[in-house]
Amino acid sequence: MIETPPLVDQYCHGVLRTELGLGTFEAQLIRSAGPPAAGTTFFDTQTGFAVRRWCPPLLGLEPHAAPARYLARRRELGAAESARRLLRGSGVAAYLVDTGASGDVTGPKELALAGDAEAFESVRLELLAEQVADTSGTVSAFLANLAEAVHHAAAGAAAFTCAAAFDGAGAAAFVPDPPGPGEVRGAAGRWLAGRPRGGAVRDPVLLRHLLWSAVSSGLPLQLHTGAADPEPLTEFVRATAGLGARLVLIGGYPHHRHTAQLAAAFPHVYADAGAALGQTGARAAAVLAELLELAPFGKVLFSSGGRQLPELHAVGALVFREALGRVLGGWVAEGSWSWRDADRVAGLVAAGNARRVYRLDGPDGP
Repeated sequence: MIETPPLVDQYCHGVLRTELGLGTFEAQLIRSAGPPAAGTTFFDTQTGFAVRRWCPPLLGLEPHAAPARYLARRRELGAAESARRLLRGSGVAAYLVDTGASGDVTGPKELALAGDAEAFESVRLELLAEQVADTSGTVSAFLANLAEAVHHAAAGAAAFTCAAAFDGAGAAAFVPDPPGPGEVRGAAGRWLAGRPRGGAVRDPVLLRHLLWSAVSSGLPLQLHTGAADPEPLTEFVRATAGLGARLVLIGGYPHHRHTAQLAAAFPHVYADAGAALGQTGARAAAVLAELLELAPFGKVLFSSGGRQLPELHAVGALVFREALGRVLGGWVAEGSWSWRDADRVAGLVAAGNARRVYRLDGPDGP
C-alpha cells in the first residue's frame, strides 16, 4: 500500500456558497460550449462518473448513487455542510487558491476553514491589472500603481498565475524578452481607452509586461495552457532560465507529455498533474503514468484544479491518490521499484514538491 502524506493542492479555486439544481450542478462538471447530447447529461462523462464513485460516501450514501439521489442528499445537508464533508474527506492539508474566479465563491480563508486546512493565495495577474485600472486615471498612474500592486502582492501571496496570456494572445505574449517602456505605455493606453467596450487584458504586450513583472518578483509563476500544446512557451521558458523564476505549467492535457518534456529539459520548470486526472476518471492512472514517464519525479505537482463545486476538489484528490497507488504499486509489484522508493516518490508528488516550490514551510523549508 503506497503511503502518501496529506496533499498540497497546488492549484484550485474557491467553491460556490449557493445551492444548485440538477441542471446548474451538471453544467459545472465539464467546460462545454453547449448542452449535452440528447438523452444524456454531463454526468455521462468520466468526471461525472468519478463524482458518483467518490463523493456519495462522503455524504453518507453508497458509491455510484444516482445523480438525483446524490443531489437530494446534498440539498438535505446544505451547501456549507456538503462542502465541509467533501473537502475534509479529500485528505488535503493545504490549498493554493486562484482568487481570480468570478461568482459567489469562497476565498482562501473560508476554503481553509471548510477544509480544515491551510490556504495560500495565487494572485491572478490579469485581474490585478483590471483592479488597478479601476482606480487609475492616467496611463502613468496605471503603470506606477500596477508596479506597486505586483510588489505588494508578491509580499503576501504564494504565487502569481496567468491564464489570459495563453488563451488570449497565444505565442505573442511569450516573446522571449520583456517589452520596452514605450511599448508598455502604448499598450496600456490602448487597453485603458478600450476598457468600456471590453475590460479584460488581452493585449499581448501588456500581458508580456505582466509576465515579466511576475518573473522579477521572485514568486513562482503558474502558466495555464488549457488543452493546448505548451510548445509556444518554449522560448519564454528558455529566456527565464537562470533568473530565479520557477514556472509551473498548469493544464496541457492531452499534451501532457510535452509539459513533462519541458519540466525535464529546464531546471526551473514544473509540471502540474492537475485537473486532467479528475477529468479522465477511470483512465487517470494511465495519464499519470505517461507524465511520470518523462518528468523527473521532483518536478511533478499534484493539484485538483477544483472550481465552483467542492466535488471537483474531492474527486481531484481522491482520484489522484488511487491513480498514484495503482501506478507506483504496479511498478513495485513487477519488481521495478522498491516500496521505500515508491513511498518517497509519492510523498514528493503529493506534497513535498509543492511545499518546496512555493516555500510553504518558509524560506528555509524543504
